[in-house]
Amino acid sequence: MNRTFWNLLLVSPAILGLSSVMSATAIAAEATATPEANQLATAQSSESKIAEIVGEIVAEPVAAAPAAPENLALNSSVEAAQTPVVNEADAEKIASIEPETSAAALQTTLQTPGSDIGLAAPIAPASAAATEPLAAAGAAESSPQASDLAEQISQTETPGKIEVPAVASTPATTPATKVEIAQTPAAGMGGPIVPVAPQALPAQPSGTMSQVTSVTQLSDVRPTDWAFQALQSLVERYSCIVGYPDGTYRGNRALTRYEFAAGVNACLDSITQLIGSTGNLVTRDDLAILQRLQEEFAAELATLRGRVDGLEARTAELEANQFSTTTKLAGEAIFAVSDTFVGDGTNLEDDETVTNFGYRVRLNFNTSFTGRDLLRTRLQAVNTARYDRATATGTNMARLAFDGDDGSQFTLDEVYYRFPMGKATVFVGPKGLDLDEIADQASTFGNSTSSGSLSRFGVRNPAVFRGPQGAGASVSFNLGSLRATAGYLAGDGDAPNPADGRGVFDGSFSALGQIGFFSRPFDLGLTYTRKYNRAGDVSLMGGVGSALANRPFDQSPTASDNYGVQVNFKPSSRFQIGGWYGYTKAEQLRGGNNDATIQNGAITVALGDFARQGNVLGFVFGVPPKVTESDVARNRNTSYHLEGFYRFQVNDFISVTPGVYVILNPEHNNNNDDIWVGLLRTTFSF
Repeated sequence: MNRTFWNLLLVSPAILGLSSVMSATAIAAEATATPEANQLATAQSSESKIAEIVGEIVAEPVAAAPAAPENLALNSSVEAAQTPVVNEADAEKIASIEPETSAAALQTTLQTPGSDIGLAAPIAPASAAATEPLAAAGAAESSPQASDLAEQISQTETPGKIEVPAVASTPATTPATKVEIAQTPAAGMGGPIVPVAPQALPAQPSGTMSQVTSVTQLSDVRPTDWAFQALQSLVERYSCIVGYPDGTYRGNRALTRYEFAAGVNACLDSITQLIGSTGNLVTRDDLAILQRLQEEFAAELATLRGRVDGLEARTAELEANQFSTTTKLAGEAIFAVSDTFVGDGTNLEDDETVTNFGYRVRLNFNTSFTGRDLLRTRLQAVNTARYDRATATGTNMARLAFDGDDGSQFTLDEVYYRFPMGKATVFVGPKGLDLDEIADQASTFGNSTSSGSLSRFGVRNPAVFRGPQGAGASVSFNLGSLRATAGYLAGDGDAPNPADGRGVFDGSFSALGQIGFFSRPFDLGLTYTRKYNRAGDVSLMGGVGSALANRPFDQSPTASDNYGVQVNFKPSSRFQIGGWYGYTKAEQLRGGNNDATIQNGAITVALGDFARQGNVLGFVFGVPPKVTESDVARNRNTSYHLEGFYRFQVNDFISVTPGVYVILNPEHNNNNDDIWVGLLRTTFSF
């Protein structure tokens, strides 16, 4: 018994050694392990794995292996032992021992759940006894971890990589997982075969994605991304977002319809599972609470639904009965209470006052066909005191900014069309187109006669912005802060009249050219206007200034060259100071060869948000148009215009403006007493 025991001890190492050598020889013919795997196998070899390799050699003889390397995949985390290389003769001796088990039996055993080896080549005949160690070893091993599994790739083979299906270690109902190992041509015998480390696996193609469980696994997603919260919810709450094997999400990549369908389906499946589960996210209790809330607020929901239905009905009615889809109405109404006080030396008796209550109503129909153009049609009715009449003060210097007398009848006051043309803006109009509309003004109070200065003189420079006007065209080029304007306007009464001496080019006209610089703190305008006034229609200053300044040669046809400089300094929204200077050179065209020089100027000050936001305190000081030189007659004295007003903004639609202005030395004559004009103006905008 003892001798037999010692004989077995002496013989068993030889048998084990030969088995290990044959295991390495046979498997080396199939594939060569990577250097990283060899180091792992050398450090962690064990006799138990040697027995497993012996079983593998018995199950698959070397004689049955193909000449060329075939597919082999391993998915076991157990290390294999390193064995020495033996010669070919010894391998043939061991391979000559053939078990009685058939190939079909071996195939059945290798495909049993728990096996970690998948064979792509035909299986050689093997005995049932030889297959038992392999099956047992597979059953004893622990299931591979997710980090040990290689990613699934397409079935297209690439050089150096062979793909085979791996037999799962879970029950047969679990789908098999494909794994791969790097395969290199055999350079000789030797070296064990060990499981491929995850870092040694080749990179997966970019088209394949894998499920992630945390948004932090996506390397190209940052908390500062605009969709980070949404992506985090989809990944960590609903688990329906996948990433690429390289750990990226590639959120800027285009999405195909197939990918969209797959993503939506995955999210719907996840939400369905959450609703049907008893987790903390969405439970049946939550749905019951929502149902109770819906029942509790059923009356309010019905009321809200009724209101929405009512609004839809009213909207439909308004759309069916609306005036126009392109036109809006912008209205304005002015109520004006005014009075004058005139001393000795005028047409009125001493200390006599005349109180007037007038109005002006404008209805502007603003139509746009493209969103950038404007067709304006204005209807106007006005009946406000004309203090230039001989029965009043008898001078144009006392005129209000919005005076007129149309017999309280609505008339067509203005029609023009404005549209863009590249960087230019074009105006075309047959009636009511004014010089101050076609050219931008560098003036504090020149934008409106209903909210700015009270007097006609205090609104704008009369030398260049008043004269024959009404019908014509203009073009303005916007070059950033610089603006260039050129326009030609004929008088309203002459342009449509075919009588002799009338028409667009034969009657009275004004031709304007302006270069302006308009910025936030400073505005500057340099303007030139050529005017022609036909016989019987002479008013060089547009009813502003002295009578001699408007008609230096009485009613003889008159032409004039007019130059104007306008400035406005705006250091803040609460303070503006500006003014203008006008110079006119007039010549008589018939009945004589006379010349005249007319000048005017003003300084304006505005204090914005004075005492209250939106209110304006304004002052005007100037010299109305005066004939300083003439071959016929000139004004020997100088008149001064002083004006002050305070506009109180009640709200966005109503403003009340009390004010007063005084004319010192009216008509540039020291013999005339001063004229005082007081005004209370209320403006309604709608």
